[in-house]
Amino acid sequence: MILPIIFAYLAVVFAIGAWSHRLFRGTGEDFFLASRTIGPFLLLMSIFGTHMTAFSLLGASGEAYHRGIGVFALMASSSALVVPLAILLLAPKIWELGQRHGYLTQVEFFRDRWRSSRLGLLLFGVMVALLVPYLLIGIKGGGITLSVITGNGVPEWVGSALMTLVVFGYVTVGGLRGTAWVNAFQTLVFMTLGAVTFVLITRTFGGLGPAMEKVARTSPDLLAWGPHVRPLELATYAAIPLSVAMFPHIFMHWLTAKQASSFRLPVIAYPVCIAIVWLPSVVLGVLGSIDFPGLAGPAANNVLVEMIGLYAPGAMAGLLAAGVFAAVMSSLDSQVLSLSTMFTRDVVQHYQLLKRLFGEQSERATVLAGRVFVAGILAATLALALSVDRSLFKLGVWSFTGFTALAPLIVAALYWKRSTRVGAYAAIATAGVLWVHFFRLGMQHPGYTLFDSGVMPVAVILAASSLAMVIGSLVTEPPDAEHLSRFFE
Repeated sequence: MILPIIFAYLAVVFAIGAWSHRLFRGTGEDFFLASRTIGPFLLLMSIFGTHMTAFSLLGASGEAYHRGIGVFALMASSSALVVPLAILLLAPKIWELGQRHGYLTQVEFFRDRWRSSRLGLLLFGVMVALLVPYLLIGIKGGGITLSVITGNGVPEWVGSALMTLVVFGYVTVGGLRGTAWVNAFQTLVFMTLGAVTFVLITRTFGGLGPAMEKVARTSPDLLAWGPHVRPLELATYAAIPLSVAMFPHIFMHWLTAKQASSFRLPVIAYPVCIAIVWLPSVVLGVLGSIDFPGLAGPAANNVLVEMIGLYAPGAMAGLLAAGVFAAVMSSLDSQVLSLSTMFTRDVVQHYQLLKRLFGEQSERATVLAGRVFVAGILAATLALALSVDRSLFKLGVWSFTGFTALAPLIVAALYWKRSTRVGAYAAIATAGVLWVHFFRLGMQHPGYTLFDSGVMPVAVILAASSLAMVIGSLVTEPPDAEHLSRFFE
């Protein structure tokens, strides 16, 4: 019963994306931004759905298996505060500038703000490099889910390939509109089924209270903060949700809003949505230590799906596995589409590659180039997913760290008139060098913090890139007033 249910779910998802093609207007703006017509509820579901990935379900439960309930404080509680604040302060301004100047991508905005094509090309390369680990989380998560839920009857690579093909299908057919509709559907699915999973499994323990009592007898340190989460680590982890300010897929969804007031609902409802998803993931990860003791390292990525397979009947297991697929695909599609949008808009169109190669550059050819790029990036990430065996949580943290380090760019672009392209270059270079340095240390020493103090590398990199932005801008000529008038009233 499990496989038919999952296949049926994937068919429904593809059908929703394909049906949206009936509303396609044949333009690049419609394919990539749904002609900027997304209302409040769909915007909330799109932003939240694309922000929650296998990192939030499989990764969070796997990390909680090792580190306990403190994992909720590390990411969920800080995200519930930081992400709505970022939406409130950044999204309406980005939306207004997008409406005024017709921006379709993040790179296009920065290129125009600081009048530098080279800066735009550099940012495109950096965004691709940082987003690939995030894509990797989704593709591996799909493979892990299908393999574990079928008792290893389906190889992991088959699950990853199947999910990749479905995402490729509805993204290339439906574009952003199809992606937004599918995201809304899938977000509701994984939030609902996540709650069902939580209730179903905790009931088998006699309720949440008896379940926690059993954990207290077998692994009491998982219910304590001190042994696994140090104060400085907790404080500096709060910087990681700032990555939402620079995620290209989130930026893309900001541009799709129908009007500025559409952002009110996401700001208000985001903390509630965070709690609905993260609480079950973390608690079930902790409970997994009772039934599946001794999982080492990345093997804990499987613990949530193992719990579903153990405590859910056949049909219910299929539905709950579909919920995990929903969480994975609701992010993967927007991430891939955002990269495709930047490729077509900021590389193909900006440098007129199609015109140089074929003598013309039509809207239809532009959309086709975007679809080809989607296929290429998904194929490359799938190949990488088959050879990488890392904790999904830690892969996500390093991806988020890189995007957080670039947050000074968007803050300076929107709020600091004196910022210059040299400052932007300095911030990117500083963030890149330090990220590579700390990433190498993190790979050699899992759980690495600065001088073993608990201070996460993200805090150091963010401070350094901010300082580089300020110094680089102050030692160069300020932008002229006429150009600044395009961005500041």
